[in-house]
Amino acid sequence: MPTDKPSFPEAAVPLLLQRLAIGVFMAVWIVDKFVNPGHASGVFAKFYGLAIGSAMPMVIGIVQAIILMAFLLGYQRSISYLLIFLMHGGSTLASWRVYTALYGEGGNLLFWAAIPVLAAMWVQFALRRHDSFSLDGQNRAARA
Repeated sequence: MPTDKPSFPEAAVPLLLQRLAIGVFMAVWIVDKFVNPGHASGVFAKFYGLAIGSAMPMVIGIVQAIILMAFLLGYQRSISYLLIFLMHGGSTLASWRVYTALYGEGGNLLFWAAIPVLAAMWVQFALRRHDSFSLDGQNRAARA
């Protein structure tokens, strides 16, 4: 029977480091929506088939930045960790043509880096109750 108490304290530091690394990874794409909204619009057009204009990337970036801040702080871990996983999972799935082209025209080996990142995001979500260096983890410790 699962409890709210972490039973694997050795995981706390690795999970913190992984959360920070994932945060940096996601921040690059979020910042892109503000500094180069045209690029973000092009990404949405090419990979999602959506014409979102030049203002919408900033709106999406604001929402993603709020989610990322919650993730980085370890706030509402069940929700924020899952949302980060789903955000990246959606972009990974939307890029399927690049993966299937692999060595052919339109392929790009660098896209394959998204796969282990997606796995790391799932591990972060799956082990969230052991991520005690987080806002939720600290609040739980204070209540104990």
